[in-house]
Amino acid sequence: MDSISIYSWNVNGLRAIYKKNFLSWFNDTDPDILCLQETRLVKQQIPDELKTIDGYYTELYPAKNKKGYSGTMTLSKHKPMKVLKGMGIKEYDQEGRVLTFEYEKFYIVNIYTPNSQRGLTRLDYRQKWDDKFLDFIKRLDKKKPVIFCGDLNVAHKEIDLANPKQNEGNHGFTQEEKQGFSNILNSGFIDTFRIFNQEGGNYTWWSYYTNARERNVGWRIDYICASKRLKNKIKEAFILDEVPGSDHCPIGITFEEKLNK
Repeated sequence: MDSISIYSWNVNGLRAIYKKNFLSWFNDTDPDILCLQETRLVKQQIPDELKTIDGYYTELYPAKNKKGYSGTMTLSKHKPMKVLKGMGIKEYDQEGRVLTFEYEKFYIVNIYTPNSQRGLTRLDYRQKWDDKFLDFIKRLDKKKPVIFCGDLNVAHKEIDLANPKQNEGNHGFTQEEKQGFSNILNSGFIDTFRIFNQEGGNYTWWSYYTNARERNVGWRIDYICASKRLKNKIKEAFILDEVPGSDHCPIGITFEEKLNK
């Protein structure tokens, strides 16, 4: 049975994590597709060893409007048929947040959703962005199935964070942000991790303060989602919470499909 591994990781600065044995983890993991978020660099700043990794096609989508900010990068063992940078909307395509690879049988969309910020100063922008992103993946889904993954900057339900009562209404756990994610699930997409695991205590981000990671006081804000019709092809979904290097940890799925034609 052919299968591919898809991983996603908000690295909180690619140059920083590169110095923390990232390449060793990458070689040991040997992903078929790896989607990175918050890369925070431009092409010229990619460490030399990551520019041309044998056997991988690599594409970087940096922020256009601010240096050292945001950005996505995807690495794949098979060159995609087409690469799309952004959603085709200038207002929402300045920060390098949506990078799409098209393959013969599916799309893989690498996403880094805007944070609504403390004080919810960017909540209005975030809500509009959520709507535009949903429109974007629905358009893709009409052509072929979609897998999208990355840091969505929202804990969807109380089970997805350690202290839901204290954080109700805070950025990442507002009704507006949770509804935005619900809208995605109600439009024909699935949260792959919840196919296999319905328990709490599974987090992907921890604050650097107060030893939150050691105490597992975290949030699940990183997701791999897929078109509902792919559900039976998702064979496992996992969170690699023991992998250090960032305030986020990697997540992944095993997907029953061929990457090559």
